[in-house]
Amino acid sequence: MKNLIIKGHLSIENEKGHLIGMGKKELLERIRDTGSIKAAATEMQISYRHAWEMIKKMNAISEAPLVIKNTGGSSGGGSVVTKEGEELIACYIKLNAAFDEFKTQICKTI
Repeated sequence: MKNLIIKGHLSIENEKGHLIGMGKKELLERIRDTGSIKAAATEMQISYRHAWEMIKKMNAISEAPLVIKNTGGSSGGGSVVTKEGEELIACYIKLNAAFDEFKTQICKTI
């Protein structure tokens, strides 16, 4: 059986629900890179409201906040991905790399 391709995407959950998948990982990375939920949402071509709902859900089911939103004003507001958020991004990337390697190896054995 040559030329097989295994496809699939991983997600990480806890007892409270879905914590992170590809879309949420991308959102966290873009918030980290831009410092802004609005800019991240624009780059992903999703609404600010949808992005904010994703963040609220992640923060609610995570043991610690993954994103902290600063209000506007003279400092300009902005958002920051927390240490826990960065750790979750790194975990997800590492998990996906291991999954990709597994998919490659399993195809060689079929």
